[in-house]
Amino acid sequence: MPAAGPSTEMIDHLDRLNELKELARRGPDPEATGRQHAKGKLTARERIELLLDKASFTEVEPLRRHQARGFGLEARRPHTDGVVTGWGTVEGRTVFVYAHDFRIFGGALGEAHAQKIHKLMDMALAAGAPLVSLNDGAGARIQEGVGALAGYGGIFHRNTRASGVIPQISVMLGPCAGGAAYSPALTDFVFAVRGISQTFVTGPDVVRQVTGERVTHDELGGADVHAEVSGVAHFVYDDEETCLAEVRYLLSLLPANNRELPPAAPGHDPADRPGDALLNLVPADVNRAYDIRAVIGEVVDDGEHMEVHAAWAPNIVCTLARLGGQVVGVVANQPAVMAGVLDIKASEKGARFVRFCDAFNIPLITLVDVPGFLPGVEQEHGGIIRHGAKLLYAYCAATVPRISLVLRKAYGGAYIVMDSRSIGADLAFAWPANEIAVMGAEGAAAVVFRREIAGAEDPEETRRRKIDEYRRELVHPYYAAERGLVDDVIDPRETRSVLIRGLDMLHAKDADLPRRKHGNPPQ
Repeated sequence: MPAAGPSTEMIDHLDRLNELKELARRGPDPEATGRQHAKGKLTARERIELLLDKASFTEVEPLRRHQARGFGLEARRPHTDGVVTGWGTVEGRTVFVYAHDFRIFGGALGEAHAQKIHKLMDMALAAGAPLVSLNDGAGARIQEGVGALAGYGGIFHRNTRASGVIPQISVMLGPCAGGAAYSPALTDFVFAVRGISQTFVTGPDVVRQVTGERVTHDELGGADVHAEVSGVAHFVYDDEETCLAEVRYLLSLLPANNRELPPAAPGHDPADRPGDALLNLVPADVNRAYDIRAVIGEVVDDGEHMEVHAAWAPNIVCTLARLGGQVVGVVANQPAVMAGVLDIKASEKGARFVRFCDAFNIPLITLVDVPGFLPGVEQEHGGIIRHGAKLLYAYCAATVPRISLVLRKAYGGAYIVMDSRSIGADLAFAWPANEIAVMGAEGAAAVVFRREIAGAEDPEETRRRKIDEYRRELVHPYYAAERGLVDDVIDPRETRSVLIRGLDMLHAKDADLPRRKHGNPPQ
């Protein structure tokens, strides 16, 4: 017998359910959506649709409403409570996402709002899948008092528990002020969009009242400020569509969690492709500048890589790419900026990138062309010893496959810090024009032969002779190889194939670590 149709009562229930869900999906009145679009901003659901694979989103608690009373809140109880939460897929892989809905309470966080985020974060950690937050909110909901602040505490606690376990990505798509700013700072990567992203602990009005400084929202906490000055933002784009497309691309390079390897994607770029262009990209003269990104593009698969913190501390380049289909993290000195010298910011930038790659099983390739640490009173008083040690600590603690390659020069302590064999690099290579030494021949000769040069009849001629002598004895390209400090001196044209063979050999590397709760890295 054919199944009986639903009863009238059930039809009424279903109609009511569909009405409520449609109301939650539609949000507040159309004017609120119009105001959001007028600011050049998408709605929370439009953003989620761009981030996730089509029709893959499953929403969690769409009918949640706050239970607060007072200050007129009991008369305003919209569904979702101003945050859309759920999961979907990016290129078929599960990703959890929450998005503030600025149209509802300005995206401000109240207790119910926070509890939805807490639940989603717990689900992401339990499922072992990445978490993406789309931030567009005005901070704590003042009418709910300390309960809202406690909601932030729960988010921060979960950010910290998930750190190094699942990738966490924050996308700044509107205001993010006060306590709200600290959650993105606890995540792995921060994306921002020019013109709409504004992140700060205290806004322009408070700054003016306390310090007398007059500054706009963008000048204080805009996308470019955090990309170039503070280092808070890792990636910056001109529009939301491009930004969210790049979030998808980043996710395609990352493992779902710390127990998995990054997704391999074998392509059509041959492992043994010769790099003839490399012979001309790096000048033989150690004092001539060049762009290390051209070298990276010549070596990695299809020339594609995703640079992290491109505008902050640009004297070091940190980028994600593929080599032979494997995802790798590349750390490289940038001779085009400050001669590639290491300073406080570069050390911090490199250290955090190394630690991220190590946490998520991403092998490290280090391209070395470094004249040393930046000298000066400002650097010393700013703590270059402490900050430089962060990069050293990060490399020493890393257990992923590590391959270093000296392209040209590697002087002093900076050579050691840039993943030298002595601090644990699995493989160390050098190009045939390399200079690995305590310092450059010119500086060394001026110190070692100072008296002899000063007392010579022709100091300049003596200085030149002593420079050549020092270079012949201690700075020649094979000095390190003769002592086992590099595994081989290679033809630059074979760089790609040498690196890929090394990665293949190290694929199953297993590191034996001492038992401890955690280390105590320099701060």
